Amino acid sequence: MKEQLNGILETAKASILAADSEQSIEELRVKYLGKKGELTALLKQMGSLSPEERPKMGQLVNEAKAQVEALITDKAKELKEKATELKLKEETIDITMPAKAVKRGKLHPLNTVLNDMIDIFQSMGFDVVDGPEVETDHYNFECLNVPADHPARDMQDTFYLAENLLLRTQTSAAQIRTMETRKPPIRVICPGRVFRADEVDATHSPVFHQIEGLVVDKGITLCDLKGVLEQFAHEIYGSDTKVKFRPSFFPFTEPSVEVDVSCSECGGKGCRVCKGAGWIEILGAGMVHPNVLRSCGIDPEVYSGFAFGIGLDRLTTTRYKISDIRLLFENDKRFLEQF
Repeated sequence: MKEQLNGILETAKASILAADSEQSIEELRVKYLGKKGELTALLKQMGSLSPEERPKMGQLVNEAKAQVEALITDKAKELKEKATELKLKEETIDITMPAKAVKRGKLHPLNTVLNDMIDIFQSMGFDVVDGPEVETDHYNFECLNVPADHPARDMQDTFYLAENLLLRTQTSAAQIRTMETRKPPIRVICPGRVFRADEVDATHSPVFHQIEGLVVDKGITLCDLKGVLEQFAHEIYGSDTKVKFRPSFFPFTEPSVEVDVSCSECGGKGCRVCKGAGWIEILGAGMVHPNVLRSCGIDPEVYSGFAFGIGLDRLTTTRYKISDIRLLFENDKRFLEQF
């Protein structure tokens, strides 16, 4: 048995010194020191020895196990250090090399135009207010002189969440909330997202953006509305831009107008952009209907006001000559990087 022990010990030493990975060292540990290992098997054979030989042989086997354990520990440490050194060498960073360029983002064209419009109206004394995108029927329709049986509701295919809860179809609801909480004089704009169940095409989207304006004070007339919108058009399209009012209908204004500006592409002569008309429609407006003022607790015999609604998406497409509104929402970097 002693000769067998010496043979196992010599073979173990040679195998451990030749090991080249942490996995192979673990396999050798199991081979010699595991529950079914060769040295463990020798201990199980001690019963065949005489009482005098057992203590001596037991001591030799335990010494051999200690040697093998020490060799395995040292070799495992050596292999681990080599692996760490190799990994550090492979992952070395050359700090003298130039760093990768950091790409900086830019504002979306919608936000660029929105910021410009806010600056324009704030310079004219307007405050910026906001309202919830999920609105009640009361604020989105009833207070805007559009009762449940009004035919104008058919013009707005609406996303209803419950019987009296919906995604707002216009930011006018924020104007109503403002008139309920503020006393005249009032001069505000209300930018934000709105939602209608429109079919998606080059000029329509179920999600789009509006900026609506409201002024309420004593002695406000249609002339004040025209002056504000002319100033806005000159700031956006240039000082040579002309503004034209056309009669129209909106339930919440009386009288109501559609507002056109002379085509910036052809100067009003007629071209492909304006379809030969020389004018481009940009917004709707009008004097606030007395019923709307009354619903907000404002006396229409004392106060009057005007309101307007601008489609931010349309304004952006005309300003940058974008042919398809869907490009604004597709997040295509090839398109957005142009701005």
